[in-house]
Amino acid sequence: MKITTVEEAVSIVKSGDRVFVQGAAMTPNELVDALCERHNELENVEIISIHTEGDAKYTREPYQKAFNLNCCFVGGNVRSWVNNDHGDYIPVFLSEIPWLFAEEYLPLDVAFVQVSPPDKHGYCSLGVSVDVALPAVRTAKKIVAQINPQVPRTHGTGIVHKDEIVFATEVNRPIHEHEPSEISEVEHQIGRHVASLIEDGATLQMGIGNIPNAVLSNLGNHKNLGIHTEMFSDGVLPLLESGVINGKEKTVKQGKIVSCFAVGSRKLYDFIDDNPICDFRDSGYTNDTARIRRNPKVTAINSAIEIDLTGQVCADTIGGYQFSGVGGQMDFIRGASLSKGGKPIIAMSSTTKKGVSKITPFLKQGAGVTTTRAHVHYVATEYGVVNLFGKNLRQRAMALVSIAHPDHREALEREANARFK
Repeated sequence: MKITTVEEAVSIVKSGDRVFVQGAAMTPNELVDALCERHNELENVEIISIHTEGDAKYTREPYQKAFNLNCCFVGGNVRSWVNNDHGDYIPVFLSEIPWLFAEEYLPLDVAFVQVSPPDKHGYCSLGVSVDVALPAVRTAKKIVAQINPQVPRTHGTGIVHKDEIVFATEVNRPIHEHEPSEISEVEHQIGRHVASLIEDGATLQMGIGNIPNAVLSNLGNHKNLGIHTEMFSDGVLPLLESGVINGKEKTVKQGKIVSCFAVGSRKLYDFIDDNPICDFRDSGYTNDTARIRRNPKVTAINSAIEIDLTGQVCADTIGGYQFSGVGGQMDFIRGASLSKGGKPIIAMSSTTKKGVSKITPFLKQGAGVTTTRAHVHYVATEYGVVNLFGKNLRQRAMALVSIAHPDHREALEREANARFK
């Protein structure tokens, strides 16, 4: 590993290269920005990533002519670019992204990552974003890193030896943080409904945001909960401190929080740093349905943009507009349904902020089906919870109408009657 300037570090990239960029809180923005400054001398450089934080300069003038984005998950910083002619999206389960690299569907020329300083054995930590970054560094021809002493050292498999890194540049700044926001009354209601489904001894999967946090805030009287998830945030901290989450009844990595990435506050990162209770793995491990199902009472809590009256879930598009990505929803929905006593849950508000019903007769034209109607079990809104498993199309429609916003129930009933006679 050669410690050098950021300019020399990114000089390794050539026109036509495919460059992986580590994502979430660990996004190596200094490397990305320095690469963008080479826009006049580069062409046809492909950027591949999941969700990243920061400006994503390669999506803006004058940089964008040199770069194309081929992403496996769409965040707000690249959303408009993906939906025009400069970027694109790969529909893929988070569990299978490692295969794209390892089996050379998308061979990587360069991997940009942000890591901790090497320990006494020469190993750097990939921090709180091991997910697809670990498969990337294991398969890329060349690794370029920015070394940051503020990167939490995580236990698990997210390490890279300094001798594997070609160029490294040094930075010293906080990684990206997301402070929890205030939970609304609607979100509290959803949280209470979902929490009522969670049993003692359950293994939880949840994402970031107010609804997962609202669920967690209602679990203070539970016992022996565990975590096997693709990501976690600050909402778990009070339950860890009180001993509600202890992982005693888990099968896979008993007593440990298994995850592939984390996003949250500095308090969260301080908790994770060098904490052996946290076991960070690549997404092929955490999101493997066969592994997920081995845990008891897996309760998977996921969200939706809209759901139709038959139970089809769209969670990544608004019509034909690519909003986010497939991610790990199906990995955990299926894993939970196969787990003994497991409960896959779709939790969402009944309407959008503009009052449009999220329970609809049909998905919007062009919408993607993220989770099929055969996979869906529990659906929760602020008006209650229904279980669609074993219900026929008519029964599903009426169950979903019962948890729709009252302003929309009559219209949805008419649509259901017209469709299902």
